[in-house]
Amino acid sequence: MKRKPIKDTATKSPSFLSAAFNYTSIFVLAGVFILGIGIGIAFSSTTTLSPSNVASREFIDLSAPNPELCVQYGASAMELDTRLFVSLNPFNVYVAQPSLRPGCVLRTSNWDLLVQRRLVTSEQVRDCKQRMNTFAFTGDLGSSPQISCVYQNDAAKNFYLNQPGSVAPREAERF
Repeated sequence: MKRKPIKDTATKSPSFLSAAFNYTSIFVLAGVFILGIGIGIAFSSTTTLSPSNVASREFIDLSAPNPELCVQYGASAMELDTRLFVSLNPFNVYVAQPSLRPGCVLRTSNWDLLVQRRLVTSEQVRDCKQRMNTFAFTGDLGSSPQISCVYQNDAAKNFYLNQPGSVAPREAERF
């Protein structure tokens, strides 16, 4: 009976070394790729490079009329004015180019700011309160602001926050 020679496992073949090098380089490249994506997301979500990018809450807060007052007593907002035209024969709907301006929505508990400055009358406050609405304004409160009684529409949900697995912020939701 002949015995088979025992192979020496201490010596590595060149194919084993090249496979280990390939796996190592793949892991390093994957790590660099994931790190690059993370840095890119962090940079793009915190950077406002031009005024045309109003995607950050801080930019909207700073652009609001009376920003300190607005953040303390309400919420900064974007006011969108648009005009709709409807023809009946033939039936068509036409939309004019909208205008977007910074604005502010006050909480109902802070309406006294407008009453004290004589920007709204007690009758306007009573009418707005009866409809369970609140006030919003554009323009500086010191010089002819445009104040409106606005209705908070809860029927239009924020579909970005209502995705499965997402957590909605618990800020003051009722104004």
